Amino acid sequence: MKTDRHIAHRFILALLVLVSIPLSGAEDVEAQIAEAQDSVATSEVSEASPVVDISRFERIFNTFEKSPALITVLYVVIIYSIITLIVLTIFILLNRSRMQKVEELTQELNEQYQQLLIDYLFEEENRNDVFRKIARIASSDFKRQILIKQIMELSVNMQGKAKQDLRNLYLDVGLKKDSLKKAYSRKWHENVKGFRELAFMDIRSANDQILKCLNSSNQILRMEAQIALVRLSDENPYTFLDLLEKPLAKWEQITLHELLEQHNLNVPDFKQWFDSENLTILIFSLQMVAWFKQKDALGEVLRLLEHEDENVRNRAIKTCGELGVKEALPALQKRYAEESYRNRLDILTAFGRIPDEAYLEFMNGVLDSEDDVQLQILATKAMENMDEPGIARLIKLMKKKTDYKNYQIIIRHVLDGRIY
Repeated sequence: MKTDRHIAHRFILALLVLVSIPLSGAEDVEAQIAEAQDSVATSEVSEASPVVDISRFERIFNTFEKSPALITVLYVVIIYSIITLIVLTIFILLNRSRMQKVEELTQELNEQYQQLLIDYLFEEENRNDVFRKIARIASSDFKRQILIKQIMELSVNMQGKAKQDLRNLYLDVGLKKDSLKKAYSRKWHENVKGFRELAFMDIRSANDQILKCLNSSNQILRMEAQIALVRLSDENPYTFLDLLEKPLAKWEQITLHELLEQHNLNVPDFKQWFDSENLTILIFSLQMVAWFKQKDALGEVLRLLEHEDENVRNRAIKTCGELGVKEALPALQKRYAEESYRNRLDILTAFGRIPDEAYLEFMNGVLDSEDDVQLQILATKAMENMDEPGIARLIKLMKKKTDYKNYQIIIRHVLDGRIY
């Protein structure tokens, strides 16, 4: 028993030595182990030699000798760690094997479905047999999900009757209930899948649920709800803007605009949202008015030049310039002196887009009164765009001998194109 006890103590002491090893190299490790062994040997003859020089590790050794409970705890921790490592390794290997099987099954099902769907579309005399084969294969949620994905991918490249046949197959196999189940799920990523499938297949049974997610705190879910509502609309694809309370992010605006063009949807009259309390919707509407050249909205755009929010005014100024309507110039001239530096830059840019010699004196005044180089450059470009009257005025200002102005060098470079 004594021998076993000393063996256990030596093992624990060795562990303590390893824990306390400094990062100093293999020689220090060997020296500390030798020191520990000497300490154990000294402790064995301690009964015959009352005078013993007890080292640091002997004191630790004695602490463990008097604490059998601590030794038991260490044994338990070591055994627990080993078991945990073994279980984790087994789990990783089993999960890797499962993922590999799922990948192989997915590949096999994709190939089967692709061939069957082609047969379903182009071999009408065997359509019933092909339908039964498809229904028999799609016997589980996993296999049905892969079928939905294949139908959607194939529908992208189909038009007319073929696309309608795929939609009928989707309905006949009963895949609609799978999409509805996902749309009403409590998991947001399932909702996203359901919304995409229902929108793609033009099924409106879950529109109320989609509307509920329109103001979700989850930005991805909110975006998918917006896309689904755009695709499921009858006349106005942006009706949901009346209900949207969350800010419309820039990437959401880009996505909605691309949807409108890719799917040839009806372009609504965007001025209807100029009174929206959601400023992001208001700014988006101004951008769409400019993009689709809805010049009949000019009156409402000019009204927004007086809006209290600077960003809205900035977008309204840019919209005036992009519409290219001269009727906007008097309002822009009136706003110039009251606007921020950024907005004044855009006002001058708008005048450059809509050249009108009637505002030659106004541009001349900007050159004389402004000290900022960027404002002077834009005013000079606006005058140059007025063709002969503007260019003649610039040449006159450039050659003026009295009271040299710093803008004269700007005029020289603009006229010879060195900075443009």
